[in-house]
Amino acid sequence: MHQYLLPLVTQFQQNANAANASGMKAYMLHQFDYFGIKTPLRDSIVHQYLKENSITRTAELEKVIKELWKMDQRELQYAAIDVFKAHKALWKPACVQMIQYCLTHKSWWDTVDGIASDWLGPFFTLFPELTLSVTDTWNQSDNKWLQRSSILFQKNAKQQTDTRLLCKYILRHQKSKEFFIQKAIGWALREYSKSNPDWVKHFVAKNELAPLSKREALKRLNR
Repeated sequence: MHQYLLPLVTQFQQNANAANASGMKAYMLHQFDYFGIKTPLRDSIVHQYLKENSITRTAELEKVIKELWKMDQRELQYAAIDVFKAHKALWKPACVQMIQYCLTHKSWWDTVDGIASDWLGPFFTLFPELTLSVTDTWNQSDNKWLQRSSILFQKNAKQQTDTRLLCKYILRHQKSKEFFIQKAIGWALREYSKSNPDWVKHFVAKNELAPLSKREALKRLNR
């Protein structure tokens, strides 16, 4: 194990709770093991750890993230999301390969959406020259999690949302039967409705979307 990770993993081990772990594993359909550390405590542990420990090289950062990603307990993937987010000064264009690795390994909505929120928006803002080539490739891939990420990467962009891309990526998958894609379409539109409700109303009225996507997109506007 990388030296940087030893104290963090030790703290997680010391705070393990078997009863919580069993419930968490069941909630995630028994796909992942857990220490059983609930979010407030996990956030507190990681926050304090990041205040006291830092990484100084991009290559080392990527190595740490991948090592966390390969570990059994799901809390360590959540910690990896926090660690990478905290080292934005070390981000380089080539980090997109590591980001894609994390999106396509141990994939489920929890980590994919965490990456969308904490990595993708800031990453493509930092390296806008990569936005079109990477997200378009993801959108056209056969991997539903990359497709979902291409639809959700702008969910925090507000007025800076590229509506041309949002429209293009949604319409490619408007007939998808995949739950996580239908949900992503609705979520992306609902978030953008906070900034541009008229655009979202017009888009939903003009285009044939799955009932789930439409319902999620208009949820805030129909209150």
